[in-house]
Amino acid sequence: MPETIAIIAPGEMGGATGRRLREHGARILTSLAGRSPASAARAARAGFVVIDDPALMVEESALLLSIVPPGEALDVAERFAPVLAAARRKPVFVDCNAVSPATARRIGTVIAAARCRFADAGIIGPPPSPGARTVFYASGEAAPDLAPLGALGLDLRVLAAPVGAASALKMSYAGLTKGISALGSAMALGAARDGTTDALIAELRDSQPHLLPYLARLPTLFPKAYRWVAEMEEIADFLAGDAAAQELYRAMARLYQRLAAGAAAPEAGELAAIAAFAGKAAP
Repeated sequence: MPETIAIIAPGEMGGATGRRLREHGARILTSLAGRSPASAARAARAGFVVIDDPALMVEESALLLSIVPPGEALDVAERFAPVLAAARRKPVFVDCNAVSPATARRIGTVIAAARCRFADAGIIGPPPSPGARTVFYASGEAAPDLAPLGALGLDLRVLAAPVGAASALKMSYAGLTKGISALGSAMALGAARDGTTDALIAELRDSQPHLLPYLARLPTLFPKAYRWVAEMEEIADFLAGDAAAQELYRAMARLYQRLAAGAAAPEAGELAAIAAFAGKAAP
């Protein structure tokens, strides 16, 4: 029998992850309740089995992967907890979201109360695709139970550490990569306001050429900015105890919120200025 894995939900990352698993022989279940036509089309293209009854989905799955925006991660766990508690056959619940270690532990507590095994996972990289480097890190006692994911085409790396470790690694990595994108966007806007864009690009070409390819990709963040608002807040929570660092990432959350608000019209306003800067940074 093929391994049966449930994915909540078939967004860009969840859809690509499920497609990779299915290409390697897994049977993938998902729900389209409340999902967009784009999600429905993505699930159909990937050959997912749609089951909108959460009880049936839970009973049939060996693993349940929660892959949603970070602001929804705890809600998903709380929504599935009563279903998991009532299930005779319980999957391992795997939180794969960009959340702080504290949030991961809260989710783990919710799932443990449902008498269900739990693994904390962090995804580093883009949605799985040919040639892309996408790594799934996992921690917690149940992390070894995720071995089928490695056998089914995912780059799975189990950390010998408790729940929260995989999320901490994700927070550290995202804090660097998405933090640099926020800094690049802020400096692109500052240079545009004072008319120094060309001079800044010229100086970077002379002294920091390794930064230019990264800055040239800034427009790719526009459609994702809405998802990164909650992620920056989670990174701020990860940095508890360091008030200055927390303030820095909460400010980045506000910047991404502003950029997300302009994503419907990227040819105008701040997004246009960032795109113009990125175009000049391109080779």
